[in-house]
Amino acid sequence: MDGTRFGFATSRTLLLACAILVMLQAGVATAAKLRINNRYSPRNSERTVRSRTDYIILHTTEGSDRPSLDRIRRGGLAHYVVMRNGQVYRIISRNREARHAGRSMWDGVKNIDDVSVGIEVVGYHNQDLTSRQLDALAELVRQLQSVYKIPDDQVLTHSMVAYGRPNRWHKHSHRGRKRCGMVFMRPEVRTRLKLTDRPQADPDVAAGRLIIGDPYLATVLFGGQVDEVRVAEAELGGSDTNVITANRTAWFIARDKYDDATTMYVYPSGKRKRGDQITDWAHMPRGTMVLMGQQKVATTKAVPALPPAYRVVGRDGSTASEVAGKSYRGRRTFYVRTNGSVKRGDQMSDRDFRRLAKGTRVFVGYKLAGTVSRSKTAYDLCGVSFRKPSTVYVMPGGRVKTGVQIREKSIPSGTVVLMKS
Repeated sequence: MDGTRFGFATSRTLLLACAILVMLQAGVATAAKLRINNRYSPRNSERTVRSRTDYIILHTTEGSDRPSLDRIRRGGLAHYVVMRNGQVYRIISRNREARHAGRSMWDGVKNIDDVSVGIEVVGYHNQDLTSRQLDALAELVRQLQSVYKIPDDQVLTHSMVAYGRPNRWHKHSHRGRKRCGMVFMRPEVRTRLKLTDRPQADPDVAAGRLIIGDPYLATVLFGGQVDEVRVAEAELGGSDTNVITANRTAWFIARDKYDDATTMYVYPSGKRKRGDQITDWAHMPRGTMVLMGQQKVATTKAVPALPPAYRVVGRDGSTASEVAGKSYRGRRTFYVRTNGSVKRGDQMSDRDFRRLAKGTRVFVGYKLAGTVSRSKTAYDLCGVSFRKPSTVYVMPGGRVKTGVQIREKSIPSGTVVLMKS
């Protein structure tokens, strides 16, 4: 009898051990399924090696597989890309900087690119991801956490760290510049990614460094409860409709792209205007539809993409204040004379303003990126933004072109480059 009990106990122990072994093997097999193919960006070798790594930043590409991969690889805009079938591509070496977070801050630390690994997942911030993507992403995150000792509550989304500068809708720097990666803060998604902890509040808002620019986004990121999110959606008339209403401004829908040449506004009357053609934002009619990424539409005969948006002395007003309004002396206002010389508004004297010649082009809301030279290309000055329609090139002699009109290698030395601020 004792022998029988011993034999039974031994068998049960062996079965339990075998079960544990099978589970461990299954875990190893799951990890082994993560295959990372190298698709290094041509920018990889020139990127700086990070001194430390504190965060993993999750993004959504807001686009489809191949175009997203090509765009990210060309600009070196992430360390990894996770395709819809679960395939992972390595774009930038994990110890180097990838330019994925842009204008960013978390807990007082700015430029999160310096201290983070960026992962782009093909998909949209408000749509479900595929099961294969979530499995691959969970394993990739696990491995990176193990390498860099990153806790779960420091696996963040781009929408959590991105912030916007003051604009006509927000008087202060604000959280809400991006909704990118918002889906990764949904409780069921974090559970699927095996992340058991998350930030409970925005440290920069709590410290007064930023204000909340998007209450709905804040609810999704830090409220997390389904009922809270539904209430926020109801107050806005839906979470992601692209029609201007009393609560949905052009900025709320298009964010920093609200005045970009690739953002198209379709008025209730059927009239169309690009973002860079609009000046009266205070009276945008309700019911106007906002279409993002409309570069092809913007180049049609009905809405010409060129020349770049600027105001002209003598055409749009006889004085600087008439042409540029209150911004005429500002740091973000540039005066381009007919001979090609460029001056910033705050650098001009009263005499300069009195002698402002007709034909002077005035660019409002720009910043100086620099001057092209033999040692500095347009890409060096602007990064991937050098091709944007909103990036302006003032050639020697006064000719003006936009990013969609130029070829980087043919830009002459001495060309002044202005970027939308």
